[in-house]
Amino acid sequence: MLRAAGVCAGDEVIVPAFGNAEPAEAALLAGAVPVFADIDPDTYCLDPAAVEAVVSPRTAAVVAVHRFGHPAPLDTLYAVGRRHGLLVLEQGESETPYAELAQRRERAAYLDRRLRGVRTPQGGAAHTYQQYVVRVPGNGRPDRDAFARAVRARGVECRVPVKTPVHRMPAFRRDVYLPETERAADETLALSLDGALTKRDLHRIVSACNALGGLLQHAF
Repeated sequence: MLRAAGVCAGDEVIVPAFGNAEPAEAALLAGAVPVFADIDPDTYCLDPAAVEAVVSPRTAAVVAVHRFGHPAPLDTLYAVGRRHGLLVLEQGESETPYAELAQRRERAAYLDRRLRGVRTPQGGAAHTYQQYVVRVPGNGRPDRDAFARAVRARGVECRVPVKTPVHRMPAFRRDVYLPETERAADETLALSLDGALTKRDLHRIVSACNALGGLLQHAF
């Protein structure tokens, strides 16, 4: 993708560190250098201000990734690209059939209204809820991981969506501090939003999370 777009060896490509390594790997395959920018804590997508802060004379492109079903801020990123003469490339997510999308949004709205003690995702008309990702506030990963173990013990499926930010992986390690990326990696938890979930299943999720989450209310 990047090589076909004209990215050359020695160029820099701005990518997110929160998520999978594919954008950084694509930069390396093109002979370019991946440069990591921080995310917006509400959308988990690249923060345009953070992108602009790491632009250099060698920057050739930005890879905007939609995350968990929340669209990246393409209009703002395109504006950054125009100001600096950069390519802005989009990495999308799998298309969701309309009926399934409507079910996901209905289930997400139910959880949004009833969950307490965890921070529910920022919605919006364009959100497709590929994953329903909440924040477990606290003092870092042990709090989120303990919360995850406790809700699993109550029969609720959940997973850590991003275990290690890309800039902390051995192949891409960079001596940069991305505070929102680090915090999101420590606090996020994906709850099941599977199409087979019944109202009873949703109630079980709410009951399990609220029984634990009430202890964390002080962190907001």
